[in-house]
Amino acid sequence: MNIDMIRAAAERIKGHARRTPILTSPFLDDIAGRRVFVKAECLQHTGSFKFRGGRSAVSALGDNALKTGVIAFSSGNHAQGVALAAREFGAPAVIIMPNDAPTIKIENTRALGAEVVLYDRETEDRDEIGARISQERGLVLIKPFDDPQVIAGQGTTGLEIAEDMNAIGVTDADVMVCCGGGGLTSGIALALAADAPGLRVRPAEPEEFDDVTRSLKSGKIESNARLGGSLCDAIVTRQPGNLTFPIMQEHCGPGVVVSEEECLRAVALAFDRLRIVVEPGGAAALASALFHPDEFTGDAVVAVATGGNVDPDVFAKALETLK
Repeated sequence: MNIDMIRAAAERIKGHARRTPILTSPFLDDIAGRRVFVKAECLQHTGSFKFRGGRSAVSALGDNALKTGVIAFSSGNHAQGVALAAREFGAPAVIIMPNDAPTIKIENTRALGAEVVLYDRETEDRDEIGARISQERGLVLIKPFDDPQVIAGQGTTGLEIAEDMNAIGVTDADVMVCCGGGGLTSGIALALAADAPGLRVRPAEPEEFDDVTRSLKSGKIESNARLGGSLCDAIVTRQPGNLTFPIMQEHCGPGVVVSEEECLRAVALAFDRLRIVVEPGGAAALASALFHPDEFTGDAVVAVATGGNVDPDVFAKALETLK
């Protein structure tokens, strides 16, 4: 992985992925005690940054691979990103999704033309399922985070952050990224190391699913005890990737762990003050900036709002925290 791959991905997805805005609110600044800049990837196609990686990976395939098709596994956001990218190239797509994924993510993935295969994330191994179907049908597997072209696509988010923060004169800040397996976190870290070295990437994770935070602290890959039962499903993985972890070790600061309640409050405040819809897992970075002020020393934090695919009942539950 290197910055050249990210720049090449940026050229391939140009005109297809949206350049998402940086949003601010003085009310959020007051809560955090510093300036908060929100990179609204929830406004990306399919409602998540994952389209960047999906489009990058699919666009790098040859004609034969596109004709045969692709396969991916995801709790929903990577699923939709790959499904849309595959549809744009006319390629068949099979998506393996956990049966407890939000209904909206399953329905949206099917609506994009993908075949959805459901599994139980507590008792079944998605890697085994993916490898078996891929071999049986000759499909190209596009992993959700431990794939060079996926990481490169996610890294384009970092190129935009570097440009936008430099334009307003912010050259020293923590960049909080909602982190599952580390594809977005490592991609942004590589981009900022090249283009904005004063912006330090740090992962934000939910309690009980803080494998990356623990891994960075111990210096070796740590795993989560369980994989289900979190409102922050979008960033729940067993452990960081073999490709992503070394990048995060080299370029990232310590992680910040947030509670589900803090994520729900961040969802509500993002809607109330920024008028954007963010899912709980996609709000972990904002939650860290707002509710863990002692974790930061500078006067600015960038929080990446990674996704907005939230079921109505969960969103309603989040809005209740405003009362």
